[in-house]
Amino acid sequence: MGTVKLTAHPERWLGGPAPGGLVLPSARPDRIHLYAPRGVYVDDDVVVVADSGNHRVLIWYGWPENDHAPADVVLGQADFEAEGPKLFHLPTGVAVIEGRLFVADAWHHRILIWEALPKKNNQPPDHVLGQSDLESTAPNRNGEVSPTGFYWPYGFAYVNGWFYVADTGNRRVLGWKGIPEDGRVPDLILGQPHGYINGENRGKGVGMDTFRWPHALAGDGRTLYVADAGNHRVLGYTPPPDVDRPADLVLGQKDFTKSFELPHVPQGPRRFRFPYGIALCGDLLAVADTANSRILLYTELPRKGAYHPASYVIGQTDFDGSGENRWEAVAWDTLCWPYGIWCHKDRLAIADSGNNRVIVWHLGLEKVSN
Repeated sequence: MGTVKLTAHPERWLGGPAPGGLVLPSARPDRIHLYAPRGVYVDDDVVVVADSGNHRVLIWYGWPENDHAPADVVLGQADFEAEGPKLFHLPTGVAVIEGRLFVADAWHHRILIWEALPKKNNQPPDHVLGQSDLESTAPNRNGEVSPTGFYWPYGFAYVNGWFYVADTGNRRVLGWKGIPEDGRVPDLILGQPHGYINGENRGKGVGMDTFRWPHALAGDGRTLYVADAGNHRVLGYTPPPDVDRPADLVLGQKDFTKSFELPHVPQGPRRFRFPYGIALCGDLLAVADTANSRILLYTELPRKGAYHPASYVIGQTDFDGSGENRWEAVAWDTLCWPYGIWCHKDRLAIADSGNNRVIVWHLGLEKVSN
């Protein structure tokens, strides 16, 4: 038997510097500054950031060699200085899946797909999910809720051959075997009895099979994790569901019927306030506990049961802290409303939205014999 020891330190800062302890967006967008980023993706070859407040996606090719490095490509705007909703209206989740770039264009109620990583500014997408064409942007395909429409799709994930969408405004998770083409009916509707209803918590109250704001997803072949931000919890399904069913795991609440939130008091290692992001780092689960301005890390993957404690915290000095930037100045290791997170090998990338930056942490995991 043994335990896992974690070491963690910030490695790279993308976005504007913080003179005087403030990280402010520039008056006009540029290649360096970010404005309330809500999504990030990193691998060996590329860094992709949903620069949500500027309604654009930025791409860095290769690992940025220094802090505040300028981006190489901008999507959604004609150039790095343009601003305002155009192609995107509040982009959130971003990821590269099998060589294709996916972007959750949340307030246009769709997911956009590029067949290859774009190399040119403002390169248009090749495909769209959730709308009949690239000109359509209304919720639920400009109609009532249906199995193939979206309402604020903030997050998505590709897990063990399944493509999942957190259809937040419809309070459900949709799942397809493989990458779907637009209009294909999902193989799974999780959190609602059928595809033509979208009641909060199924219209019956918080339970094992309900969502308020499902916002992000992660998983492996054994468990699907759903960050149910509006209920201040994470639900887990072991094994991953292929039909609508109750969850097997709840984190952040004492049981499956609670949605307790109490701000500005010591939170401890078991509670969340609006967990908007989630990621798997090998055998480590990371949860963006957004309103507590921290990341909670579980060194043993929880799969069933309730109210498991986290093992480590990033962004606060201990589990009792919950202040934005620890109620002090912006520092390398502080956070202010972290949203999207992404793990790749020993790197944890955090969209530190309230600080208008992305911080990439290096994680070191070591098994220690008891």
